[in-house]
Order: sequence, then structure tokens, then C-alpha cells
Amino acid sequence: MLEGCEAYLAHVIDTKKVNPTLEEIPVVRDFPEVFPDDLPGLPPHREVDFAIETLPGVAPIPIAPYRMAPVELQELKKQLEELLEKGFIQPSTSPWAPVLFVKKKDSSMRLCVDYRQLNRVTVKNKYPLSRIDDLLDQLKGATTFSKIDLRSGYWQLRIAEKDIPKTAFRTRYDDILVYSKNKEEHEQHLRIVLQILKEKELYAKLSKCEFWVNQVVFLGHVISGDGVMPDPSKVKAVIEWRILKNATEVRSFLGLAGYYRRFVEGFSIIAGPLTKLLRKGVAFQWTEQCQQSFDELKRRLTSTPILVLPLVAVDLWCIQMLLNRG
Repeated sequence: MLEGCEAYLAHVIDTKKVNPTLEEIPVVRDFPEVFPDDLPGLPPHREVDFAIETLPGVAPIPIAPYRMAPVELQELKKQLEELLEKGFIQPSTSPWAPVLFVKKKDSSMRLCVDYRQLNRVTVKNKYPLSRIDDLLDQLKGATTFSKIDLRSGYWQLRIAEKDIPKTAFRTRYDDILVYSKNKEEHEQHLRIVLQILKEKELYAKLSKCEFWVNQVVFLGHVISGDGVMPDPSKVKAVIEWRILKNATEVRSFLGLAGYYRRFVEGFSIIAGPLTKLLRKGVAFQWTEQCQQSFDELKRRLTSTPILVLPLVAVDLWCIQMLLNRG
């Protein structure tokens, strides 16, 4: 012992609690149909099929295919064969858009389609989304949360027959947040949501869902019974931002930092020197005041308080489904 000895610190984790099976989750185990290992096929025709309305007189815009590395071509062939087999895609002569790959967090490749040209000639959807502040205010009093992630949400909406050649649609709905004042209410609310998903033949990915938790990350915020605070992983992106070199970078920085403006008292005043750089006719000049504004905003965002949510005179539960723009 005088010469010393090796010691090992062990940290024991109950894997059943970290990754519970479907059968172990109350209420959820009553709806196994909502959590298949894979999508069963094309979605059904529902009350409204997804339509893509283009501007009058617009003809298809052909874009040449992007070059791909041999490994990407091999992966493309594999994924297209799987999609064809499931019936999600079909052979087509539509000239609209090329495909490309984007690397996922786990290093696998996500097949994407570049529909920017189609988007430019598409009539914009005017459906108003709820304000993030209004959504968060509704969570006052909630202590139990469940978050449901729809499996491959892109493939769960049926496209109107006339618009299939355009081969493009986007949905804002992907994550579902269920929140309740207590566990008794949560059992009722969760059962209602899962029953709706079952009836509408919408499917979720169990491994990406969270059930019966006291804290949840949603829309870039950490939400609990104590209140709401910015998601540290999102704030990190603001903190690591280097000196802004032009108006475009200033606009991007203020857009990201401004998403959390409710946590920074006097945000508009602090951001004033940076906002002035966005005015028309103003030459871009990074001054000492701009640097101070930049540094102060980053400092404030690293020391944000937990905001206690206000009382609201409504039934404190609802469902909000929103897309991960990823």
C-alpha cells in the first residue's frame, strides 16, 4: 500500500431505465401499432392529400444531376431500391430536381432532393404557425412530459395524384409534445394522442421518443416543471461564433441569438450597434461598440435564468407537432 495501488471507478447504469422496451412503458404498451420497426407502406388517403400548387404557366425546371463519389453512387442505388420496393417512389421522367447526400450524426447518409428551383415557383403556404412564446406559455404547471417522434415523416403524407410528377413536399409536423399537470392527466392525454395516431395510421420511432419524463428538450428549449431555459447545445453555437465580417453574418447571428431574446433583458438595446449595421446605405464597419454588443450578448446567453412560465386561464394541455429542419 505504501507504494500505491490501482483503483477503478465504476458507474452502474440500469439500461432498462435508459432504453425501456415498448412493453415497459405505461399507456404506450397499449398502442404497439403506432411503433412499427418500419413503415408498412404508402400512407392512406386522408381527408386532405398534400398538394403542390405552382405559379400559373410554370414549366418543369430541369437540373442536371450532381456528381457523386463511387461510394455515394453505391449508397444511392441501395436506398433507391429500398424505396422502390416499399412503393414510396416509382420510375418517372419528371425533370425537376437532382439528389444529394447529407451526412447524419451517426455518419450514415441521408438521401435528400434539391427542390430549391421548385420552391421558387411554388405558391407559398400561408398557414400561420403559433409563436414560440405562446407555445411555451401554455406549459405553465406541466410536470410530466412525453415527446413522440414520427418515423420518416416525409413518407407519411400522401401527395395529390396531379402533383406526383413534381415529387416534392414538405411538412412542418414531426415532433409531438404531450404535457400534463400530473401523471394521472398525462395517462389520459397520452392515450388520446396515441389513439389519434393509430386511427390516422401515423407511425412513430420508439427509439427517438421520450415518455413520462420530468424534463424535455423541445424547440431549442429545456422545459421542466421549474420553467424553461435555452438548450445549452444551441447556445453553444452562439458562443462559438467568431467576429462578424459582413452584414449577412450579422443578420445570421442576430437571428440565432434573437430566438432567445426573452431570456436577455434589454436585448434590443444591447444589440443596437449590430442592428445599425443592417440599415440600408450604412457601410459595414466593425467598431468597438459592435464588439462590446457582440460580447455582451454572448455573455448574457451563457448566464440566462430559468423563466417561470406565466399563469394562463386555459386547460393546460395540448399537442404541438413541428418539423426538425435539420
